[in-house]
Amino acid sequence: MKIATWNINGIKARRDTLLTWLGQDAPDIVCIQEIKCMDEAFPSEAFEDLGYNVAVHGQKSFNGVATLSKLPFDEVTPRLDGDEADEQARYLETVVSVPSGVLRIANLYLPNGNPVDSEKYPYKLAWMARLQARAEALLALEEPFVMAGDYNVIPMPDDVHNPAAWTDDALFKPETRAEFRKLLNLGLTDAFRACHDEPHRYSFWDYQAGAWQKNNGLRIDHLLLSPQAADHLVACDIDSTPRGWEKPSDHVPVWIELKL
Repeated sequence: MKIATWNINGIKARRDTLLTWLGQDAPDIVCIQEIKCMDEAFPSEAFEDLGYNVAVHGQKSFNGVATLSKLPFDEVTPRLDGDEADEQARYLETVVSVPSGVLRIANLYLPNGNPVDSEKYPYKLAWMARLQARAEALLALEEPFVMAGDYNVIPMPDDVHNPAAWTDDALFKPETRAEFRKLLNLGLTDAFRACHDEPHRYSFWDYQAGAWQKNNGLRIDHLLLSPQAADHLVACDIDSTPRGWEKPSDHVPVWIELKL
């Protein structure tokens, strides 16, 4: 089973790009972030025509996540527990049936957190604490699950082209990286690092300053696996090809293959 995550940076602008990639790679499940539209404005029919079931948790003009699955959804749960006042559409949890039982997919768009001297950074850290609480609850179920998405976290210096330039950025601050390590310390596996140890593999390149052409990127899109999912990990990689297409997203797909 192939599962991918991709911050599409606007489904309206990137619908055809996503359809092209799906037609070529045909993942079983794909988690997309920053759809930037309400549920009813999401072009579900185009993806249903490719054989995908569609679950959407959208928001007008900002944020928003959607999960596409060739398997029917047994459960669909939007929103991350822990803050009833949080109205930002950043989390969508789904469950599908697989031959070995069930597979749970958490599709997330973690807050950016910049500027760090604003309310946005405490919101980011609080959101990460809520995500950790959810991960703990899911680990107690002892079932395979994947937390996939744009984490807006650079885990290690090897995951950014120029670490010194990012020291005070919300994506790389020590507090941010510490919160990310807490997720790993719960027992989750960073799928990419389980399969690759080479430095400077990126999933994001800014539109400015020729970042793509210079390979000045960041690895901020991650798939974290429960022990039960990690046991079935076959492969993981970053598909940078779409970044070179016309009118690309600034992110590219990251995918895993699980033998379930």
